Amino acid sequence: MKQTATFIPTLRETPADAEVKSHQLLLRAGFIRQNTSGIYSFLPLGKRVLQKVETIIREEMEAANSVEVFMPALQQAELWQESGRWYSYGDELMRLTDRNDREFALGATHEEVITSLLRDEIKSYKKLPLNLFQIQSKFRDEKRPRFGLLRGREFLMKDAYSFHATAESLDETYEVMKQAYTNIFTRLGLDFRAVIADSGAIGGKDNHEFMVLSEIGEDTIAYSDSSSYAANIEMAAVNVSYPVSDETPGTLEKVETPNQKTIAEVAEFLNTAAEKCIKTLVFKADDELVVVLTRGDHEINDVKVKHATGAKVVEMAAPEEVQQLLNCEIGSLGPVSLPESVRVFADHAVESIVNGVTGANENGIHYVNVNPGRDFAVTAYADLRFIKEGDPSPDGEGTILFAKGIEVGHIFKLGTTYSVPLKGTFLNDQGKSMPYIMGCYGIGVSRVLAAVAEQFQDEDGFTWPTAVAPYEVHVVPVNMKDVEQRELGEELYALLKANRFEVLLDDRKERAGVKFADADLIGLPIRITVGKKASEGIFEVKNRQTGETFEWNRDDVLENLKQIFQN
Repeated sequence: MKQTATFIPTLRETPADAEVKSHQLLLRAGFIRQNTSGIYSFLPLGKRVLQKVETIIREEMEAANSVEVFMPALQQAELWQESGRWYSYGDELMRLTDRNDREFALGATHEEVITSLLRDEIKSYKKLPLNLFQIQSKFRDEKRPRFGLLRGREFLMKDAYSFHATAESLDETYEVMKQAYTNIFTRLGLDFRAVIADSGAIGGKDNHEFMVLSEIGEDTIAYSDSSSYAANIEMAAVNVSYPVSDETPGTLEKVETPNQKTIAEVAEFLNTAAEKCIKTLVFKADDELVVVLTRGDHEINDVKVKHATGAKVVEMAAPEEVQQLLNCEIGSLGPVSLPESVRVFADHAVESIVNGVTGANENGIHYVNVNPGRDFAVTAYADLRFIKEGDPSPDGEGTILFAKGIEVGHIFKLGTTYSVPLKGTFLNDQGKSMPYIMGCYGIGVSRVLAAVAEQFQDEDGFTWPTAVAPYEVHVVPVNMKDVEQRELGEELYALLKANRFEVLLDDRKERAGVKFADADLIGLPIRITVGKKASEGIFEVKNRQTGETFEWNRDDVLENLKQIFQN
């Protein structure tokens, strides 16, 4: 492709509203343009990268026996109402009505649609298992779109869904898809980890996120320094034994703590340690208010609270709800003398506290010498806190360290989460009607582009890996007014195209400095400069990733390029 015939609007200045390097470079190098907040157009270079990412995904999906389909983005509300997610998914679901006031949603995901499709077509176990995928735009009304393609309101996604007659069949496909994802991200050249994760609004159990390691990642990964264990911090189990103090339990008593509301303030005021305090929070689990306790130096993990309570949706109770339940303000809450109807969930660390400190459910008052079991009852003890760096790894090997990551893929064992409410059933080998057992497997395709852009860059621009580079070779005649340079550049361009290389020819009548700056910014793997030695049939060649430069003769170009791209 000749640059004068395509659309590559490069920028010299960094856009002021672009927060991270990948977003800045994608804009500056002319790969994307923003239409409105969280919504982007992909320009020719960006579209070519997307197509290459899609090709790798398609090849690995087909190798995993997943078959491509294409489903509607506009989904009727009735399906989401059948699954229950119309009410629980939240404000990110983009809802609209047609001229007849019939409600629809723009597809944030396609579990409902694919289940309704299969329930009308697959009636026998003999047609299972079946694995279908699509690559399609998704829509989510993000409260705060940010980081360019990493968190948008419209984005390209690969979503796959598998249907099974048995749990064993799902387990087999899950492992096949997990390996397919590993193959995809390896082929893309990404530094990534497969981590244990929470299923969120999708539902189901047993799932893994594929996280690209990056300092700008919005997710924290907890991983072992001595094993392959890795988990999203929300899902990392805490495997800690808490020693019980041998001090004698004291007498429960109230003390005044005026204006002392945080754990740090109360601990300092009472001259005690934060780990001796019991942190008390009120959560709304679906429609029920529950009390959750942790040690003062620990942080409550709301994902674990959701699992412990069995709720579909968990959120912090509003101050007015807390006031109505316990008749006091947040900052003086505690588990002593709670209404009998209130369920109390406590982290395991709380059980070992002797002579602790907690709020008295009276403003400006705390209890001292609080002892679990004697002074308050607990409905259930569970792992409810976030893991911390330095904690033992849950697999028993090494200790936990943290890293930041960008989620690019997520795989789930859905089970019957959708098939039961949507009545997706088949007849098993004994003629009994059974719900499909399902799996779900997603990759953020446009997010992958941004993740690759984040990992493959330097101070001058992109350093695209060959697998996804928009072109393989950038031919740059320094001076298009020079007949020998122009003709040799055109000759080289034609030769490489004839030998199936993907080539971008910079035939613009621009200064050499502009051409070289744009070439580094765009970041194609190989740049061939046609300059002063054109009359001798000699080119300067630069490897964009390594920065190495060479001189090649015209007769050696094809063989040398073949060696580079075969390695």
